[in-house]
Amino acid sequence: MSHRPSSRASARRRWSTVLAAVVALALAASGCSKADRPSATAPEPVRAGVDRAEPTAGTWRTWVLTAADQIPVPPPPAEGSPQARAEDQELRDAVARRTPEVADLVRRWDGRDEPISTPWMQMALEFISAREKDPAASSRAYALLAVAAYDATVATWNAKYAYNRRAPDVVERLTTPGPDPSYPSEHAAIAGAASKVLAYLFPERPAPRLDEAAEQAADSRVLAGVARRSDVEAGLELGRKVGEAVIRHGQADGSDERWDGQRPPGIGRGPQFWEPQPGSTANPVSPLAGRWKTWALTSGSQFRPGPPAAFGSPEFLAQAKEAVEVKRNLTDDQKRAARYWAGGQGTPLPAGIWNQVTIAYLRDLKPSHPQAERVMALANVAMADAGVAAWDTKYAYWDPRPENGVNDLGLEPGWQPYLEDTPFFPSYISGHATYSGAIAEVLAFLFPSRSKDFHDKAQEAANSRLWGGIHWRTDNEVGLDVGAKVGQVVIERARADGAPLLG
Repeated sequence: MSHRPSSRASARRRWSTVLAAVVALALAASGCSKADRPSATAPEPVRAGVDRAEPTAGTWRTWVLTAADQIPVPPPPAEGSPQARAEDQELRDAVARRTPEVADLVRRWDGRDEPISTPWMQMALEFISAREKDPAASSRAYALLAVAAYDATVATWNAKYAYNRRAPDVVERLTTPGPDPSYPSEHAAIAGAASKVLAYLFPERPAPRLDEAAEQAADSRVLAGVARRSDVEAGLELGRKVGEAVIRHGQADGSDERWDGQRPPGIGRGPQFWEPQPGSTANPVSPLAGRWKTWALTSGSQFRPGPPAAFGSPEFLAQAKEAVEVKRNLTDDQKRAARYWAGGQGTPLPAGIWNQVTIAYLRDLKPSHPQAERVMALANVAMADAGVAAWDTKYAYWDPRPENGVNDLGLEPGWQPYLEDTPFFPSYISGHATYSGAIAEVLAFLFPSRSKDFHDKAQEAANSRLWGGIHWRTDNEVGLDVGAKVGQVVIERARADGAPLLG
């Protein structure tokens, strides 16, 4: 892969280009020329959130890197050296060119009140929303991105405390630097890793634009006066190498295997097996996802439950009657929940909704930067493995959806679910419920004071599929149980990763 040169002269040219672009955008927005634009008032400082030093974060267990120091990081310029003095002068020169637009740029990437990786996760949410619906592929993507940000963070902290370089204190800052050493920059490292992984996951998106976004995120720290040029250059280089390691992991997880159109032995045609809803000719979504390599589970079949009720059995008839009755008596609250958790086409899908929920909680709880990235990685690894487990079960049994089952039984001809978007994959077990059971278990472990909140949300997410007419009750109950088991495996991994308990 080609990167921009990292020489000091090249970095200074890029720095000037970034500043010029920010100023040009500001002038265009104002309609003023540079000559008649009034002097900018001092930008308001970026609001600082709660942050704590994490001197041991460089020793935490990584997911893809074999060790935190796997990727060598060269030492920073010596204090008082000509290069260090030139970098400090670069910071002083930037003060005169600060504008409110510069402050906006700093705020965009600052991460004082949320995980530093949030802008990158928000890009992933947007990119997933623009694709054809594939929940298993989406949870895989979110996990690769979150792991890249976390492993980059651990590697960065390992180097920070090896070199123990203080943040610059030569200019008025637009934000507060973190309490940990400044070299290399965590913002730049996460940007380098995330941009590479997003370019791999979403080849339809221009990779140069993502690379430019990474450099903008890195440069924002210099613009803010909290990092030197060498801090962000070292962070970008480290992060890009972490991203490349995560991409290699993704390329080996089996997700590129293509289905040959053959159903498993014992799975035929007829009302006892899932088919796309009446009138649809769509192909099954990700029928091989249950085989993908997992992060914490031994395999997708580790917690495969027993079979669902057979079509035409008393149990199946009872659940079909319940689906009809539930729709007839939906409350406004149930309709609201069904719509909120729907995760249909044009949305970031179930795992994306849970990422939005998790980021909102982290904005409130404000753990340290390394802990926030750890939370995101654990949550997304749990959902990725839950997705593989759910898809393993779905395509082991090919259980019909309520829309097919109710109509094939003749209970109510022409019956349709409350939600129109019946997914194109088998019913048992519910992916929503499995995702929710897994992430709720993990978040409840990490934040025990909020345990009830997370489990209540998981139960609502599972129930929403019955209320929406998309799943049978058993799909949700068993999905929650399988998800909880997945979550417990991830929790055991978290207990041994070397990070202190959040409390």
